[in-house]
Amino acid sequence: MTYSPHHQQKISEQDNIAKTYQRLAKSYDFLGERLLGLILSPFGYFNYRKQAISSMQLQPGDTVIDLCCGTGLNFPLLEKAIGSEGKIIGVDLTAEMLAQAHQRVEENHWNNVELVQANAAEYSFPKGVDGILSTWAITLVPEFDHVIQNGCQALSPGKRWCILDFKKPKNWLSLSAPLLSYPFLRPFGANLKVTDRHPWEPIQQYLPKSIFTELLMGFAYIAVGEKSQKGENYE
Repeated sequence: MTYSPHHQQKISEQDNIAKTYQRLAKSYDFLGERLLGLILSPFGYFNYRKQAISSMQLQPGDTVIDLCCGTGLNFPLLEKAIGSEGKIIGVDLTAEMLAQAHQRVEENHWNNVELVQANAAEYSFPKGVDGILSTWAITLVPEFDHVIQNGCQALSPGKRWCILDFKKPKNWLSLSAPLLSYPFLRPFGANLKVTDRHPWEPIQQYLPKSIFTELLMGFAYIAVGEKSQKGENYE
């Protein structure tokens, strides 16, 4: 069997991401949340996850998928929204990041969290979920459009898909993007090239009832889309 150069590039990119997060797993909470958050705190960074999850309008008893969940940093906020009667399904590419998520679950005595190791592009979404969330991750997935489309199929009518992620600004700060990308993106397996991906566009395409909010002076955003009550087929 032969593979196209594009296919080989995707495999290579996935391998690089996996190796990066295998290495970062034990220090990710410090580097990716505390240290980065401290640097960006004047811009409201510590409120971004809360803002994203609030926009999903989750209810007690809901089932929500945290795609590319990492170490489970979203879990406390999700637990507060859905309660013990709800369910969190955390999906991540690497066993090392999931091990940290499992430790967080154990320490908090949560009995309603399922952890799944899977490539987001190959993950089979369970049908009828009440929310899908991805924070600081889906831009790193080359097949993001396919992933979002699959997620839309799985959503129950009236429920929401939410993305919190980084992007390239379109304002005067775009000139500084190459300089800033190295310290803020490179350590986490990203580069300026991946910011040419626009995951908010398939959210807007497949879920026309959507809201796009820029954050961090245009370097980040929240995109949230709601599935129609008609429950269209997104194939």
